[in-house]
Amino acid sequence: MKKLLILLIAIISFGNTLTAQVLDPVSWQVTVEQEQGDVYNILMTATIDEGWHLYSQKQFGEEFEGPIPTEFSYNNSPETFTLEGETQEPDIDPIHDPVFDLDVIFFEDKATFIQPIKVSNPDGLKVTVEIYYSVCDDEKCLPPDTKTFEVDLASGKGKKNLAEVTADDLEKTAALTIDIGNKDQYKSEEEKGSEKGYLTIFLLGFVGGLIALLTPCVFPMIPLTVSFFTKGAQNKKKGLANAILYGVFIFAIYILLSLPFHLLDSLDPEILNNISTNTTLNIIFFVIFMVFAFSFFGFYEITLPSSWSSKMDNKASSIGGAIGIFFMALTLAIVSFSCTGPILGSLLGGSLTSDGGAMQLTFGMGGFGLALALPFALFALFPNWLNSLPKSGGWLNTVKVVLGFIELGLAFKFLSNADLVEHWGLLKREIFIGIWILCSLGMILYLFGIIRFPHDGPKKKRPPMGNILVGVITLAFMLYLIPGLTNSSYANLKLLSGFPPPLFYSVYDKDTEAPLGLEAYKDLEEGLAVARKTGKPIMIDFTGWACVNCRKMEEQVWSRQDIFETINNDYVLISLYVDDRKELPDDQKFNFLKPSGGVKKIKTIGDKWATFQTVNFKNNSQPYYILMDTDFNLLNKPVGYTPNADEYLYWLEEGLKNFSEELTSN
Repeated sequence: MKKLLILLIAIISFGNTLTAQVLDPVSWQVTVEQEQGDVYNILMTATIDEGWHLYSQKQFGEEFEGPIPTEFSYNNSPETFTLEGETQEPDIDPIHDPVFDLDVIFFEDKATFIQPIKVSNPDGLKVTVEIYYSVCDDEKCLPPDTKTFEVDLASGKGKKNLAEVTADDLEKTAALTIDIGNKDQYKSEEEKGSEKGYLTIFLLGFVGGLIALLTPCVFPMIPLTVSFFTKGAQNKKKGLANAILYGVFIFAIYILLSLPFHLLDSLDPEILNNISTNTTLNIIFFVIFMVFAFSFFGFYEITLPSSWSSKMDNKASSIGGAIGIFFMALTLAIVSFSCTGPILGSLLGGSLTSDGGAMQLTFGMGGFGLALALPFALFALFPNWLNSLPKSGGWLNTVKVVLGFIELGLAFKFLSNADLVEHWGLLKREIFIGIWILCSLGMILYLFGIIRFPHDGPKKKRPPMGNILVGVITLAFMLYLIPGLTNSSYANLKLLSGFPPPLFYSVYDKDTEAPLGLEAYKDLEEGLAVARKTGKPIMIDFTGWACVNCRKMEEQVWSRQDIFETINNDYVLISLYVDDRKELPDDQKFNFLKPSGGVKKIKTIGDKWATFQTVNFKNNSQPYYILMDTDFNLLNKPVGYTPNADEYLYWLEEGLKNFSEELTSN
């Protein structure tokens, strides 16, 4: 977990290196030498190619936002040997690293690490050393690597563990690749909804930015900042230019925050999906959103370290000019974090759990940054508008509390993701909807003044008109949710498709564990056997437990009667869950040899089907639908998220037509 979080910060500028060549700038040699008596030293020597840096294991605190540290682990036990102190490394002073623009400890050319051990039983002892490390040059970093060595104590010499890819692994690697027919005839297209999806999340980000403007952290800054630029400049023209530049820098800062996720996406096409469905990360998001929610309720304040904003403010004052204005914009981003952080977190979570990934995140951040930046530029151009701004007051706190209830509801979405992936059965659909009903009820009671929070002012005799309007809308939303608690046909809340758990993940008994009561096979071979027996084509549905657009397709498109009947009667549906964290049986686990030369451990059902999709169809988004015959000949071009039901039905019928023609020709 710690490695994954560090990876989000540390990996930069790797781009397409993997597809061009496999870089391995560090070679390791591991030996054991007897010091005296039963005390030995494990010597781990790294020979580093010119221009590359290997990083220290000791310099990285919890708050350090630098390169990935080197880590060593051993197969020590009381019965074999015990570690004597920590692993020693060369004593090197920190040096400025241009990649991270930080003072860090790194090694060049050669470095030897020493781990003293006390041997309990030397007879036949083999010492296993696992080395986890990452290296960088002055332009880029490579993804972290793990090398395992086994050292025979008697000889003192170690060898690299070559059991990473066995003959059985190679056989299973080959078996995961299928020979697809008609690929040239039915070349897959980019999902038609992608551009629409980018625009949608840009607009959602823009709305999020507008909401952030109405929070106590940002709203009071508008007149103060605009007045500073318009009155403090040498002339009016200069003041206008500075205010507009300030807005441009705000926009740019939020765009820059999304760039590391593009670099992650280029390293491994499955990494963003793995992050979005990672159980631990989803639980962490759940806890963070709960913490933010209660902060919005006024029980405590969350801010970034004040030293950060002080440093940025000092930089802005001392440097001046365009660079100084940039630091002013950065100061705003830091100071306003307690209000903007939860909204940005929603954008992050929403982007990573959708098929747009890093690009959707950039569009969302761009919309958010634009909404924050516009007022500073517009009010600088038209300073008289400042007089029309409402005065700061208790209404700003009301906005925060309402956001708190929204954050509370969103928090349970992340917990639901973890629950679905792990099959815990804690948040069945009706329980999830019940929690949202309670959140809605809490918001209604607050807006009408029945419940109060710490930062609220004196209670008014009558709620403000804005409170009443939002309260009525929330009441309508709550009433819409109530049928979702039932086992009736009204339980399919189409407007919320993708947010609650799927319809079949229910407290009520369902006919099948597939969407809408369809018969779906969760294993490719099992589905193929049924298709061969019945003489039907297959429809492969690459899906995910935490996939929002998958639920939208199932509940909004598949639920249409003619589409439902076509899938149910004319195809054998094979749903392959790429985020299923259930472990494979031991005899089915293996190390997949990537075409690039790397190795991926296939340990879970999700690992297997995600790799199967990426390798065979060069696509890693969900939902993704394939129509095939049982010999893996494509019957139509693969498609992704297709919200137009008529278009989707036509696609299904074209597949059946091509299947029928294929049978006739044979």
